Amino acid sequence: MDTFWVLSAALLVFLMQAGFLCLESGFVRSKNSINVAAKNIADFVVSSTIFWAVGFALMFGDSISGWVGSSYFLFGNGAGPHLTTIFLFQMMFCGTAATLVSGAVAERMSFLGYLIVTITITLVIYPVIGHWAWAGIISGNPTGWLEKLGFVDFAGSTVVHSVGGWVALAAVLIIGPRSGRYDLDQKMPGSNVPLAVLGCLLIWFGWFGFNGGSTLGWTAAVPAILLHTCLAAFGGGIAATLMGYLAERYCNVQQIVNGILGGLVAITANCHAVAPLSAILIGAVGGAIVHWGELWLDRLKIDDAVGVIPVHLFAGIWGTLALALFGDPTILDNGLSRSQQLLSQLRGIAAIGGYSFATAYVVFAAFNRFFPLRVSPEAELRGLNVAEHRVSTEVFELLSAMHLHQQRSDFSARVPEEPFTEVGQIAHQYNRVITKVNEEIHQRDEAFNAFRQSEYRKGAILDAAMDCIVSINGRGEILEFNPAAEQCFGLSKSTVKSQSFFTLFMSGTIGAVALESLSQGFTLGEGLVLRRRNITELNRANGELFPAEVVITQTTDIGDPVREYTLHVRDVTQQIKLQERLRLLAYKDTLTGLYNRNYFMEYLNKRIHFHRATPGTVILMFLDLDQFKKINDTLGHKAGDELLHQVARRLDSLIRGVDLVGRWGGDEFVIVMSGEIDSQIAIRRAEDILAKMCKPVQISGHALTVMTSIGIALSRNGDIDGDKLLQHADLAMYKAKQAGRNTYRVFSEDLEALANQQFRLESDLPAAIAEHQLLLHYQPKVCCESNAILGFEALLRWQHPEHGLIPPGDFIPVIEGSSLVIQVGEWVLEETCRQLA
Repeated sequence: MDTFWVLSAALLVFLMQAGFLCLESGFVRSKNSINVAAKNIADFVVSSTIFWAVGFALMFGDSISGWVGSSYFLFGNGAGPHLTTIFLFQMMFCGTAATLVSGAVAERMSFLGYLIVTITITLVIYPVIGHWAWAGIISGNPTGWLEKLGFVDFAGSTVVHSVGGWVALAAVLIIGPRSGRYDLDQKMPGSNVPLAVLGCLLIWFGWFGFNGGSTLGWTAAVPAILLHTCLAAFGGGIAATLMGYLAERYCNVQQIVNGILGGLVAITANCHAVAPLSAILIGAVGGAIVHWGELWLDRLKIDDAVGVIPVHLFAGIWGTLALALFGDPTILDNGLSRSQQLLSQLRGIAAIGGYSFATAYVVFAAFNRFFPLRVSPEAELRGLNVAEHRVSTEVFELLSAMHLHQQRSDFSARVPEEPFTEVGQIAHQYNRVITKVNEEIHQRDEAFNAFRQSEYRKGAILDAAMDCIVSINGRGEILEFNPAAEQCFGLSKSTVKSQSFFTLFMSGTIGAVALESLSQGFTLGEGLVLRRRNITELNRANGELFPAEVVITQTTDIGDPVREYTLHVRDVTQQIKLQERLRLLAYKDTLTGLYNRNYFMEYLNKRIHFHRATPGTVILMFLDLDQFKKINDTLGHKAGDELLHQVARRLDSLIRGVDLVGRWGGDEFVIVMSGEIDSQIAIRRAEDILAKMCKPVQISGHALTVMTSIGIALSRNGDIDGDKLLQHADLAMYKAKQAGRNTYRVFSEDLEALANQQFRLESDLPAAIAEHQLLLHYQPKVCCESNAILGFEALLRWQHPEHGLIPPGDFIPVIEGSSLVIQVGEWVLEETCRQLA
């Protein structure tokens, strides 16, 4: 009876292979469904063969220190019925672990990649960790090192399912998400949801063998195990459905299916040792973990095609831990307390997970470097049914035929119709559409030929015209509509003929005014007028508005009661854009994007004029960057340009929305403020600018500190015009430079008087040198100890014919700031030496 039951359970587990095939085929797109089916059966064949040859030996053979087995290779010779039964049962488990992985990487992994994954998990991962945890189940004595530490995983929540999940995670990280899944944020809908649900039911049915057969005999515990398996599936399905509905407000079938599977995975480790109430709770938590796990993977952009990782990895870990939390210690009978059991479970999860993930990742990464595991983007786009197996589907054939029509623009060929199928019905309706299209094309061609034959000369002129030419009657109905008009407005002549031009292509008030102009023969002063370039706004068929130039001529005799008009329409969108662009270029500084000198002076004069009528103050700030020439000379002009750009951005960030900042030229900037403001506001703004400018800016790898001198001038109620205000701000700026730079000065009347005086002195200096107005005074240098005269200091004086003796403090700075400083210096030396001689 024990042998019969375990063999029956093995057949039930084998049925799970069919379930996984249906589930994964239904949850992927139809263009990949055949590939998924092919890899499922290939997985089982390859994994079972390897398990027969070496896997069973590594897993259940004579143990080498609890790490790996060493007997039973090429299983079968001399094996008794009981051992053969256990082999068949475990072979199905191995096939299940291998099948899980391929579902996660479906739709983008090559068939060779599937086989590499299957060989890796079957040869070097599953048998090894199986020996750690299950090596003693045949003899009944703990053999594997995890068994000896008290680790319990009754039917494989971790040994089978989490191992498959860990390997799937490694494979997904290596090959990446499906094209369009996250870069275009596209959902990938399943091709056959009913088939996927059938797969879920087959897996559920097979799970009875998965859990019930793990007793390895027909015992009194089997009915309770099967009950707990059902209850956990119920709990997982209910929890996932409720959470999905609360989050999305509809029932997602894939969430229901994965919730059920999550409950089944969670109960697998502990179904023999928990109570019914605990079983349904464990399943419900498993379903919730699957729901949140899927959301977490999406947030991390880890693309699991059918939900293998949350269902089998996350729920498998939970089920293994749940054994310690809910399991009956008397049933476990391993002498561990609940806390000790929990520690043992954690140790087993960590050891199995670490080995499985690390081994899989290293192997897959190495293979991927030389033999790409992923198909090409073109193959992924076409679908793996065709790219990998040269097998097509009805949908693919239909789409290919439709794509051929699109490429060739030839709708004469009909697409193939497969009777009695949904795709065939779609093809039938599509053929009806292309038949109608062909009829419309034929009618259009006939009408066009008739038109060319009857009005060849007129049509040739209309066809050759670059402008839209539209003929209308006295009611505005369209009589002629040339090809340029068709292209411009997006409608064919047959569509618009006999319809009102003004109703079709004008809207609202513009159309009403145009119709009124038509009723008066286009002779009114307002609206459209004959033989004039009328600029108006028209709409295309898609609702797009565009500016147009319309010239109207009357094409019938003035005395003819039946009037016709020809409208010559030209789209002037590009011309207007060009004008706007030219206007922008005329007013914008190309380097900094700020307004240039021309626009700034226009704006400044407008604000001054405005405040002559409305009380208020206009404040002008003139800024000059200190030592800017050194930056150009040392770092180059490109760095200087970048610095000017950064300065412009800083200034723009400091002004109010009603203020204006512009570039005056070179390293000079100007700011205008206006309104109910005073000099204190300007001073605060200048202080803000100086503070902002002092912050270092990175230019060509150098941290530069920008020093700025600012001059401030005010025009109250428009009492000073723009040019004068600019002069005042410039004088104040130079005063700031004389005060030591990186500061500001507000213009005052004495600055202007001083500037005028300096100007006059600078103008008179050449004459003073030529007419010998300069003279020298000598100041003795005396020794403080002996009172002896040691020498004399020559002091320059200027005897002006009009202003008398000018103090040196008035004219010496003028000399030092001009090109005369060398000439005057030489005169002083020569005159001193001459007098001394």
